[in-house]
Amino acid sequence: MYGYCGKTTSHCGDGCQSGPCSGPIGVNAPGPSPAPANPKPGNLAVVGQSGVPVMHAGLMPNGRVIFLDKVENYTQIKLSDGQYAYSAEYDPATNTAVGLKYKTNAFCSGGAFLPDGRWLSLGGNAPLDFIDPTIGDGFTAIRYIGRSSSDANLNGQSWSEPGNKLSSARWYASAQTMGDGSIFVASGSLNGLNPTVAANNNPTWELLNNQGISNGVSVPMDILAKNQPYYMYPFMHLLKDGTLFVFTSKSSELFNVQTNSTVRTFADLPGDYRTYPNTGASVLLPLSSANDWAPDIIICGGGAYQDITSPTDPSCGRIQPLSPNAAWEMDSMPEGRGMVEGTLLPDGTIIFVNGCDRGAQGFGLASNPTLEVLIYDPTKPLGQRFTTGPTSTIARLYHSVALLLLDGTLMITGSNPVEQPVLKPVPGQTPSEDYVTEFRVEIYTPPYLQGGNAVQRPQNVVLGSKSLKADGSTFSITFTNSAGSQAVKVALYHGGFVTHSLHMNHRMLFLDNTGFVPGSRTQSLTVMMPPNSNLAPPGPYVVYVTVDGVPAVGQFVSVA
Repeated sequence: MYGYCGKTTSHCGDGCQSGPCSGPIGVNAPGPSPAPANPKPGNLAVVGQSGVPVMHAGLMPNGRVIFLDKVENYTQIKLSDGQYAYSAEYDPATNTAVGLKYKTNAFCSGGAFLPDGRWLSLGGNAPLDFIDPTIGDGFTAIRYIGRSSSDANLNGQSWSEPGNKLSSARWYASAQTMGDGSIFVASGSLNGLNPTVAANNNPTWELLNNQGISNGVSVPMDILAKNQPYYMYPFMHLLKDGTLFVFTSKSSELFNVQTNSTVRTFADLPGDYRTYPNTGASVLLPLSSANDWAPDIIICGGGAYQDITSPTDPSCGRIQPLSPNAAWEMDSMPEGRGMVEGTLLPDGTIIFVNGCDRGAQGFGLASNPTLEVLIYDPTKPLGQRFTTGPTSTIARLYHSVALLLLDGTLMITGSNPVEQPVLKPVPGQTPSEDYVTEFRVEIYTPPYLQGGNAVQRPQNVVLGSKSLKADGSTFSITFTNSAGSQAVKVALYHGGFVTHSLHMNHRMLFLDNTGFVPGSRTQSLTVMMPPNSNLAPPGPYVVYVTVDGVPAVGQFVSVA
């Protein structure tokens, strides 16, 4: 359990352990707001078993999902060497998982996609020789894995760890792909020990090149240092001008990587802490030329301190960080939620799932699971943006994930809030074992595929090119759709690296297009890419064609 009172409002609140705050707490955050039921809520269904506890996840170019976990004394899959698998490749087409091997403990790593489509896992934690002597120290590890939309020979291949290292130890680091394809890596613990002791912390950043090799230099970063101990897993979003929006604790800024300088600071977000160990959700809303690609960011949920007794925060703050008068616009969910996460859908809405109404991140530190799906429409007026979807029967607490699949459904899995897997609840334990290791995989089918909508999907989608550039160039798309169709959207979608409620690098752009003929069953579009790579950093993306709100099955492309 920790909280800290310091000299800034970002250190003030219910979690303070060291006396009164030394300054005003500021504007009070709104309490919970009732949300009406969505008339088309979508539905949830259990479809399979994950094979391993799911701490990290990413959708790969072969349409499958890589799950990544820490060293465990039990998973559902054993490898050929007799050890348990701590990573798996899950095929949504068959709902089956195969085990993958790695060399170093990936416990609470960060990650990103490289421009060539490989997926990186960065940092981790110490070896656990008494469980598995084949797994080494992961604190400075860089792990690589690749898949292809055209080469099935890569399917099932394990992680590659050629020995490249981070410049310093990082446990709970965040990563952001930059416009030139380099990877900005920030924060992390040096040793996994008490973050209220500054000697244990690594409030620095480093840069990996576009091949995922570190420049070998860790550079101090003020916003991380000032917000200790709430400095791990910061939220980061790349903006159109090349600056980073960085948020940790309650504080945020624009950061220029090239000059290693803070460009601008923002008022603290009212409410409780928003980052680890009281992480909420942070989502960069859909980008489009309609407002000159202006970024708009929403942060929801959080909590007061790291203990099972911590209250959680129902409030959300939304900000346009490049606006001259940038300020937090406050909203709220129907209930407090810690460990909530938000995922963009191709129609522009956001789905919020997972988390708890009481407690924090950590082993056995959460209760009152929040089981309801929340649907957020950013285009609606303030106070009318949230509606409720279906309610799950499965608690998704610490170490859960959610991510969009090619077919436009949302995969929800994970929850392993115990130090080593426990398969049945054990009441009365400290830390709590009321909620234990979860292997079930759920699929949430959003409103746009509910009922008869599923047969209204655009069909026969053909992309004129799958090698695209973020330079304003064009490509063609042809497809068929239902008679009477009225409108089309083309989304360029990057799911990113999902872990601990963070969706690192997650973004979606609505691309300008011409050629759509309302009412016609056959369509031929000319689609324009965004004007620069800060809007769409190099790497793998999915193109979704959405007609009258219903998406076609997505297709992977490579953006340079």
